[in-house]
Amino acid sequence: MSALFAGIFYIAALILVVGVGRKIMQYARTPAPLKIPTTPAPVTQAGVVIRMAQEVVLFTSLFKANKWIWIFGWMFHFALLLAFFRHLRYTISPDSFLWPIVSFELVQAFGKYASYAMLIGLGGLLARRFLVDRVRYISAPSDYLMLILLLGIAGTGTLMTFVAHTDIVMLKAFVLGLLSFDIKPLPTDLLLLIHLGLVALLMIIFPISKLLHAPGIFFSPSRNQVDNPREKRHLASWAAKYDAENSK
Repeated sequence: MSALFAGIFYIAALILVVGVGRKIMQYARTPAPLKIPTTPAPVTQAGVVIRMAQEVVLFTSLFKANKWIWIFGWMFHFALLLAFFRHLRYTISPDSFLWPIVSFELVQAFGKYASYAMLIGLGGLLARRFLVDRVRYISAPSDYLMLILLLGIAGTGTLMTFVAHTDIVMLKAFVLGLLSFDIKPLPTDLLLLIHLGLVALLMIIFPISKLLHAPGIFFSPSRNQVDNPREKRHLASWAAKYDAENSK
């Protein structure tokens, strides 16, 4: 079982890294021939950085569009961030300089209960798919399945934290062994195996799912462009050489 899950995670990690890297390269190479920042937009590069930070951290455009969706969406993403920091303790050895940060009591305490916020946020987003007519009309099966997958990961994680505990020491040894290519025994608790299997599935489908909005937001022309069409001519990089040739 340990060798099986180790192989699954190595394959999933390879697919995740290569797939996301390939998509980021594709986003970076996609032409942006028009100056199309969503107004009101910043007129300086520093303003663009601030705007992008607000979008990533606070979801400002979603807040302006729909307060209920913003509540559930922000709740899920913030809880996911806390859970991520809490799970870092499984990948960092106690002699690492990061260990005092990862094992900080507040991170562990709030991360422990973040699963509830994650379940509530995901539940609200899933209910929206069913209850709002216009959203249900444009929802594809993959939209529902993705939310169900995330609910499965959060649900099994919550059960392991508060109901059926697993051998954390043994699990950490397995994870550290994966990082050093030294496979260690994995606990065979059913909930843990389901949880890890769902996480591996998420890693595999991430590069071909709508979850790519995570890196994609940084390449959105409506968000990352300066609103200065009168002060400076916008010229896409792929068209620069043709412009230079025609100006000779």
